[in-house]
Amino acid sequence: MNTIKEKLAILPAQPGCYLMKDQFGQIIYVGKAKVLKNRVRSYFTGTHDGKTQRLVSEIKDFEYIVTSSEIEALLLEMNLIKKHDPKYNVMLKDDKSYPYLKITAEKHPRLLYTRKVKKDGGKYFGPFVNAGAAQETKKLLDRLFPLRKCNTIPDRVCLYYHIGQCLAPCVNEVSKEENAQMVEGISKFLGGGYKEVKEELTEKMLAASEQLNFERAKELRDQIHHIEAVMEKQKMMTADLIDRDVFGYTFDKGWMCVQVFFIRQGKLIARDVSLFPFYGEADEDVVTFIGQFYLQKNYPLPKEILLPAEIDGELVKELLGIKVIQPKRGQKKELVELATKNAKLALEEKFALIERDEDRTIRAIENLGKQMNIAPPYRIEAFDNSNIHGTNPVSAMIVFTDGKPNKREYRKYKIKTVEGPDDYASMREVIRRRYSRMLKENGPLPDLIIIDGGKGQIAAAQDVLENELNLFIPVAGLAKDDKHRTSQLWMGDPPKFIPLPRNSQEFYLLQRIQDEVHRFAISFHRQVRAKGMFSSSLDNIPGVGEKRKKALLKHFGSIKKMKEASIEEIQAAGIPGPIAKTIYEALKKDS
Repeated sequence: MNTIKEKLAILPAQPGCYLMKDQFGQIIYVGKAKVLKNRVRSYFTGTHDGKTQRLVSEIKDFEYIVTSSEIEALLLEMNLIKKHDPKYNVMLKDDKSYPYLKITAEKHPRLLYTRKVKKDGGKYFGPFVNAGAAQETKKLLDRLFPLRKCNTIPDRVCLYYHIGQCLAPCVNEVSKEENAQMVEGISKFLGGGYKEVKEELTEKMLAASEQLNFERAKELRDQIHHIEAVMEKQKMMTADLIDRDVFGYTFDKGWMCVQVFFIRQGKLIARDVSLFPFYGEADEDVVTFIGQFYLQKNYPLPKEILLPAEIDGELVKELLGIKVIQPKRGQKKELVELATKNAKLALEEKFALIERDEDRTIRAIENLGKQMNIAPPYRIEAFDNSNIHGTNPVSAMIVFTDGKPNKREYRKYKIKTVEGPDDYASMREVIRRRYSRMLKENGPLPDLIIIDGGKGQIAAAQDVLENELNLFIPVAGLAKDDKHRTSQLWMGDPPKFIPLPRNSQEFYLLQRIQDEVHRFAISFHRQVRAKGMFSSSLDNIPGVGEKRKKALLKHFGSIKKMKEASIEEIQAAGIPGPIAKTIYEALKKDS
């Protein structure tokens, strides 16, 4: 804290970014400021809400980077967040990706629904904020424009041909001009020209009716109804038909909700709702959100955006390079107020769920830390071993961050140095491998390590951590009762029983952790065991690779049935005669 006080005293009164670090030097929060001196000092003075208090309690050091302008600070902040992915910068961590409709650049093109845009020569339309609307639009276009549907062209017609949704290039000659006409029709439709398509279909329907071709007229009528159902659901919002996005936001108790209304061709087509904790000034964090929304999530820019009056509109305009309006009256102001009202409603609806979730996670962690007489264990790593009489020994590690599983950081370990069923030696090996690597790579270290076991496993883990790696991380053991349920928490040297109320949220948190690490370890052990059972008898047979092993297992179902099979039966699985004979002889020797 003395280091922090010294740094606070010499902070410059200039714009820039600051990077907050924890006890391990990990960057946990990145922020920007018009005046670095004022913003950074504000974290260490005055009163804060619970979330900001939690952030400040973890700050052990900070860095700052001075910029020449506020726009530079905003751009630098977004780049630093993208680079370091700090755990407290959570505005757009949901990784939402919007769907597109794509016309492939093949000889016989297809219309596809996708969430990835690639440089493959295809035509992409979107993104669609509403995935359901994208799928409904594709179904409609499949009815109107019969492009091919198959991934690879088959040698016979399929159902799509019989229902009029494919011209069957597999058996019919479909010209380049026909395909180009359909591609042009889809492009025109998705470009806002669906009314023209509707008018053309109406003319064709009337002509078919006059020719007494009532069946064709009915088909065309149904297609017109589909266009009306899919494309004309929304009521007119504005008369000028300009594409615009409308932002509204609200904040309370350390949480913020931002609502974005997407208005296209004068209609409100969809909305985006983002709810997240924030730690700076609300109006400035909204600007950061807008920048991330367009520049990092790659959402296409509209012609203009509407913002509440208190947001720095000039900064947003400079950042995005488009027209920014902060309306003071009229219909546009009503749209901003409507977005803000929806943001308030969404935040109110979520607060009850947030409070319940906090009881199960953050408060449970804080209470657990108090019961164990340690700092709140916001990052918990748990280990479990799995083997059957010492065969195929494995271990698994899971990570709980802020009381929730962080599955991207789960790890699996095959035990390499231990012979036979020795849980203590297995635990020593895995702890050594895990944390020597974390030290080498400067990776994040946990606030608490949980071992699935009792005093012996705790002692083994502590010995490696303290005497070999010079790490002093709290280690606790979870014992189970005779019904294999979480029963007791042990900790210390020598380990002592820590009583926890069985109906408390901290006890339920430990149950979730123990159940999850056990599930993960058992699942990994089954994979290793199944692979070993299958590969043991076939791996060293000449001419038998992965493809043939899979074919044999699929055909026979097990090694046992394979051993009972004749050479002819092995051949029936698609194996050539000489190799079938080699397999037959090898399996007989192994019997």
